Parts: sequence; structure tokens; C-alpha cells
Amino acid sequence: MLRKTLIPFLAGPIFLFGVEGFSADDGSVERGKYIFDAAGCAACHTDTAKGGALLAGGRKLETPFGTFYGPNITPDPEHGIGNWTDDEFLVALRYGVAPDGSHYFPVFPYPSYTGMTDADIRDLKAYIFSLPAHPRPNTEHDVSPPFGWRALMTFWKWLFFENGPLIPDPTREDEINRGAYLVRAMGHCGECHTPRNMFGALDEGNSFAGTSQGPGGGIVPNITPDLETGIGGWSADELDTLFTLGMTPDGDFVGGEMGEVVANTTSRLTPEDRNAMIAYLKSLPPVFNRVGRQAEN
Repeated sequence: MLRKTLIPFLAGPIFLFGVEGFSADDGSVERGKYIFDAAGCAACHTDTAKGGALLAGGRKLETPFGTFYGPNITPDPEHGIGNWTDDEFLVALRYGVAPDGSHYFPVFPYPSYTGMTDADIRDLKAYIFSLPAHPRPNTEHDVSPPFGWRALMTFWKWLFFENGPLIPDPTREDEINRGAYLVRAMGHCGECHTPRNMFGALDEGNSFAGTSQGPGGGIVPNITPDLETGIGGWSADELDTLFTLGMTPDGDFVGGEMGEVVANTTSRLTPEDRNAMIAYLKSLPPVFNRVGRQAEN
């Protein structure tokens, strides 16, 4: 459960008074590495196709709304986030607000990251700031009006954004709640596996049901437990094999963005966390969506 507040529209007071008790100086770099992998930070912020340095930005992401480029999030003080305070880092992930008070576009998955706990955000910052700085300038997004107008994000957030952190459901098992946290918040799986409306917001009525307008225009499969078009016929062991080796039940191997997710994220999780993700996915309401079947073909 997330919640809507006025903070995304009144970000100034956060920077003026700070976020009580939040300091990345107390973060654990070792634990932050695990959070970093689980959150998939390297994929969007590293231009691996061109041999770019880790987190130095430039990764191209084509969407129906235009082309976005992952920014430099190394500790470089000029082109990266080296001058960010602990509070500014938290506000970026929790509320989608930059240090200058402008709003981020939701291609940065803060609508999911907002669900992360303060402790995980603190550890994530500690790890990122332990990495080498790279002075690569950011590449400007290529987005047509009105989707490139940041001022409109104020209204977008009012309509579609609810800030976290994610509150565990007391009626569900700890494993399911952990899985929900990994899938919905940290792993932000819904950002790719959920279709979007004409305004770029997730279609919550079809969560995780797949879409034909994934990154680069690709088809992203249905990962709800629908028997015909989703993963309803997959066993827990088959899902674990997918998350560790990238192999599907029919012996094929995932590629593209999902191949990166397996290599850099799910295969690096503990068995307990992978099991929690599987348990949560299997607990979702099944949604019939032919996109899932298309992705198999």
C-alpha cells in the first residue's frame, strides 16, 4: 500500500528542514551492493553497447513517448550525483524530485522505487558513492511536446503517483510481503510488464499482464498466473531456473532486457529472495492477455 501526499509538489521544505534520521553515512556499502543489484541500477545507467563506464549514463531507451537517455549517477561532482546530499538522494527516489526542485519523468522508475525503505535507500547511496566517478556529460532526452514538458509532471503526479514506502500487508505471509517488495518496489518489474495508458501511467487494472509497447517497442510477456497467456502453468522450479539461468520451460533462453535482468539482478539474489518473488508472482490474480502468448512465439 502506497500513499498520496503533497510532498511531490512542495519539495522545497524537504530540502530546507531535511529528512529526519536519514544519513547515508550510516549506510552499509556491502549491503548496498545487494540493493544495487536487486534494483537493477546498472542496466539503465550504463551504456554497455558502447562500452560505457558503470553508471556513467548514455543508455538509450526508446519509448512511445520519445527517446530517453539514462543519466550519469556516478559520484562525479559535475556531471554525476557527487554533490547530492543524503536528503536529495532520498527525495529523488521517494518523490521523483531533483535537487533543483524539478520533477523527473517516470521513465526513471521512482513510482516503484518510492516503495523502498529508508534503510535500503541509505545503503544504496552508500554503495553508489563508493564507486569510481566518471565525468561523462549527460545526453539530452529526445522527447516531443507535451511529453517533454517537466512542468506537466506536477499534474501527472497528482493523478497517478502515490509515494511510499510500501507498507506490508498484515494479512499475508512474510514471504509474500517480501516478494511484493522485491517485485513491486525494488525490482520495479511492473514498469516493463504492465501496460501504460495514454499519459504514460501504469494500467493498474492489468498489472504484470504484459504489453506490446515495451522498451524499444518490444513485446513484454504476461507474468501473472494466467494458465493460457501467463505463467500459470510454470512450476516454482521452472521460475527459479528462469531467474538463475534465463532458461524457460521449453528450453529457450531469454535475451534483450530480460537477459540483462537475469544476469545482473535475479541471478544475484539469495535463494530466499528468489523464492519470495516466485511466491508473490504466483499469488497475483491471473489476467488473460494475448500479448503474453505473442511473446512466446
